[in-house]
Amino acid sequence: MAHAATSLSSWAKAIKLTLDQRDIDSNQLFAQAGLDIAVLQDPNGRYPLEGTTQLWHLAVAATGDQNLGLNVGRNVNQTTFHALGYSLLASPTLKEVFERLVRYFRIVTDAGELEFCRDKNHFKFVLNPIEGATQPADEALDALMSVVIRLCRLLSAKSFQATCVKFRRAAPDDTRIFEKVFQAPLEFAARETAIYMDADVIHKALPSANPDLARHNDEILARYLSEFDKQNIANRVHGSLVKQLPQGEPSQEKIAESLHMSLRNLQRKLSAEGTTYKEILNQTRHQLALSYMQDKRYSVSEITYLLGFSDTSSFNRAFRRWTGQSPTAYRSKP
Repeated sequence: MAHAATSLSSWAKAIKLTLDQRDIDSNQLFAQAGLDIAVLQDPNGRYPLEGTTQLWHLAVAATGDQNLGLNVGRNVNQTTFHALGYSLLASPTLKEVFERLVRYFRIVTDAGELEFCRDKNHFKFVLNPIEGATQPADEALDALMSVVIRLCRLLSAKSFQATCVKFRRAAPDDTRIFEKVFQAPLEFAARETAIYMDADVIHKALPSANPDLARHNDEILARYLSEFDKQNIANRVHGSLVKQLPQGEPSQEKIAESLHMSLRNLQRKLSAEGTTYKEILNQTRHQLALSYMQDKRYSVSEITYLLGFSDTSSFNRAFRRWTGQSPTAYRSKP
């Protein structure tokens, strides 16, 4: 079955705003793309990828602007990404920003897959297309890349500097605006669309960090993702664990019950997705532990309780397995 990708209508709202600023009849272009403009009034509204891709093509033709994606990116704000925007703004480090983008970006669009990983002496943030599916417009990827760069600069008080930015797309006739926006060496017609950055940059504490706010919005995102992707059982298990862990480690049976399915059915569906309950429990605790450890208002014993561990020694062993350090040593590093 072909992948029928969608995206939040708020992305299209940024395109509409850009067109309206240029006195172009955006309503007509939406109609030509087969998009119901009334959907823009619904903060949870979604459009099919085919429609938004057609809208991008029509908008480029109407404006004659090869840099339209970068200009649309300027009209993207924190509400464009639903609760994810607020979660990103409150993240303690850029590392957590990119990890949250990877974890929750399906809410914004499932037109591609994000990856954040180490590449030799650098980290890289990659936009991977879904093979065999309709591909997003080049301008849509330009917009996303520019938004990510702007966000990193905003959160780091303008100190962020990418070491390299690569694009699968061919180079535009004039690359000066790209050079101005990205302020890094550019490579077009590359094998990937990616942002490369130094390792030390992503670990620095951000002045806007608010771990409580980030976690609150993570909970909203987990609930939304569970509703959005009913077939993705792993995400639904993650969302249920986030809610239940403070009451103690839930059993598989309890999680299955919260998802209105039998234990056997849960295990079968997780197996089909290539994972297990134990793996998801470990990943969820790992993610939450790093978030809580950034907030020194929480003691190690309180974090132990919030993650559903029976005692502090169990949490210490798990944390050492995740990071290679004890919680105390991890917190004491600059």
